[in-house]
Amino acid sequence: MWFKTAILYRIHQPPQLAADALASALEEHVSRPLEGNNPKRMGWTAPAGRKSDMLLHELQGHRLMTALRQERLLPASVVREEVEERCDEIEEREGRKLRRQERLTIKEQVIEELLPRAFVRSKKVDLWWDTRRDLLCVNAGSRKAAEEVLDLLRETLGSLKVTPLATQELPVRAMTRWLSEPDSRPAWLLLGDQAQLRSKGDDASFTARQADLEGDEVRSMVEAGRQATKIAITLEGQASLVLQDDFTFKSLRFDDALIEEANNAEDDDDAIIRLETDFVLMADALAHLIEQMLAALGGEAKATPATAKASQESAAGEGDPSDSRGAADEQAPAGSGDDAVATEHAEVSASASLPTDDDEGRVGGETGPREALGATSEQHEEEDETTHA
Repeated sequence: MWFKTAILYRIHQPPQLAADALASALEEHVSRPLEGNNPKRMGWTAPAGRKSDMLLHELQGHRLMTALRQERLLPASVVREEVEERCDEIEEREGRKLRRQERLTIKEQVIEELLPRAFVRSKKVDLWWDTRRDLLCVNAGSRKAAEEVLDLLRETLGSLKVTPLATQELPVRAMTRWLSEPDSRPAWLLLGDQAQLRSKGDDASFTARQADLEGDEVRSMVEAGRQATKIAITLEGQASLVLQDDFTFKSLRFDDALIEEANNAEDDDDAIIRLETDFVLMADALAHLIEQMLAALGGEAKATPATAKASQESAAGEGDPSDSRGAADEQAPAGSGDDAVATEHAEVSASASLPTDDDEGRVGGETGPREALGATSEQHEEEDETTHA
């Protein structure tokens, strides 16, 4: 139970719900097998897997829940081949060319017939709810996947107002400054060996991996006007991570001493005790890490209509707008934060943010020219082309 990614949200007007009531609400939206030709389904499952039927673990103000996303995978090539075969047969029999609308109707029929026989892909996504700090943290590969889990939680609770956790100083500016001005970095923050830099005004990006971020080559690029959109850092004695320009933590790896403490804890070979021990240690460490990172970036920015709109547009850009409701469905009311900070966040979301390389479901090429520094070039994890009804 160690998160590898932390996509963070601030809860506004948190629901006052006891653990028993929440567990009952989760039961009403428990995951069930896909039936018939249903293309996908999301529901809650036990964080401990088959060894338990507990949908909620709550310890010391930390709540752990797990969403299960099931989706039928139907390769587009299979659909295309079947459609072409049926269309050719009809055209030969009737001696005419089929209209576009007729072909679309045949395609819909093919998908409806093949879906029940399609493979089902299941993916679990863990959710940590810090009730003492009113924070939500989703261990998902992309913000779109995190928003789907929030949709499920909103449906479970009936109402949930959240906004992406934002900072007073833009991560882009802070990360760029840390590269060019070593003295500006907090004493506990150490640079890692990877970063992504982007030129202003275009989509060209430079990726450094297994590189010396304090070397002359990286520094000269920053001085030439490139900005850091992601950077690997280490919080000494706590964890290492890749900080993204939207204040998402990727490639989380907790300190060996913490892992060893968890491994040495007495659990009597009980899988539930092991899970809860790991979870509490991780949640406490991650909560402290978040507080440190917020402090390093000038504190938390208040939610305003501008930041809410920016997050809504950013989420919509990751996929089909119908799938990106997330926090945009119920945004928190305007806060009392500085409007200039909010506007700046909105501008960066629109112009300076880069798509992440490990976003789920991304298919296609680069957004612009890329260069690489170091031993390897950045790899893309792209899924096979599939058809989702």
